[in-house]
Amino acid sequence: MNLLSAIRVALISLRVNALRTVLAMLGVIIGVAAVIVMVSVTAGAKQAVEEQIASFGANLLIIRPGSSAFRGRRGGAGTATFMNDADVNAIADEIDGVAAVSGEMSGNATFVVDGVNWTTRIQGVHAAYFETRDWFVESGREFYPEEVQSGARVTMIGQTLARELFGASDPIGQTIRVGSTPMEIIGVMTLKGQSSWGQDQDDVAFAPITTVRDRILGYDLGVRDPVFTIYAETNSGENPDNVTADIEDLMRVRRNIQPGADDDFTVRNLGEFIRARNETENQLGVLLAAAAAISLLVGGIGIMNIMLVSVTERTREIGLRLAVGAKRADIRNQFLIESVTLCFTGGLIGMGIGVLGAIYIASLGEFPVQIQPTIALIAIGSSAFVGVFFGFYPAHRASRLDPIEALRFE
Repeated sequence: MNLLSAIRVALISLRVNALRTVLAMLGVIIGVAAVIVMVSVTAGAKQAVEEQIASFGANLLIIRPGSSAFRGRRGGAGTATFMNDADVNAIADEIDGVAAVSGEMSGNATFVVDGVNWTTRIQGVHAAYFETRDWFVESGREFYPEEVQSGARVTMIGQTLARELFGASDPIGQTIRVGSTPMEIIGVMTLKGQSSWGQDQDDVAFAPITTVRDRILGYDLGVRDPVFTIYAETNSGENPDNVTADIEDLMRVRRNIQPGADDDFTVRNLGEFIRARNETENQLGVLLAAAAAISLLVGGIGIMNIMLVSVTERTREIGLRLAVGAKRADIRNQFLIESVTLCFTGGLIGMGIGVLGAIYIASLGEFPVQIQPTIALIAIGSSAFVGVFFGFYPAHRASRLDPIEALRFE
């Protein structure tokens, strides 16, 4: 019997017992669909996390004032003395392995153009900020270090702010009033998108930190030239942990922290988030593999059970075929093809249900979804393997029947 004839006979046999066939495939369908859904949602979440980490900038260290302590009473995070421009310059000059460093100071301000106003965040930064964050202008230019020193009234705006205030018009070169300070727009930033917590990162403006500090926010923080946060980008190939340790040592000296005393600042390394993410992904991968294996194992056991029942029901048919000259290999292949057909068809149906389920779940929870063709192919291949593995014993048992005893079977 050739392969096409064997497949045709297998399909006829499966169609005769349609309900039993569907029930036999159900375990494989559920297993494959579950794998597709879990992997698609997990891959989408992974991609979203990677994009979020990339939006912060590669090899980024974030230095912030920590908690303060006075007479045994500890304040919350950010209550310690603010850092300043001198700290920024010290890190840039004294720490090896730092490619760029910038301070940042931010607050809310109202932007007004021709009677149209929009309230959003303005960030005062040094010229190196955009290198540390891997965020550059799409049109126009960035401000120069000389403009930071002089407190120039120039600004770069995000695309959301540009759209809300100027529509389709080109904002470059136009004057915008920030609070009561007129400023020239010199650049529009590239699109950044939403952060992981839903904040629109393009609804922002950037200006020299001296301008924001002295002309717009006017905070009196008790520190000369204060900054809220310092961003430092390490050189490519540099160990961020070593740079972190050097910055911590430098800041302890600059902030007069005595040996054994707690730091009143924090140095956060985004590499720690990446390592934590990788560990989480590995754990999820193990859980997904276990779930897939269990689902397909259950489906395979169901297939074996159905095939054993089928062998028992068709014992006289098997005996008749052997009596008229069918080879034992033909009988074995016949039942193997039926088993593989069951699992392969169930895999295809499960793949379709899994893809639709992933899209539906994503639409309900607004989760990012990434459907990977390789995972679908692996799931289909695994279901076919299950058909061969769990179908071999029933097929082998059918091929070893004695023709005379099979014909006598009632």
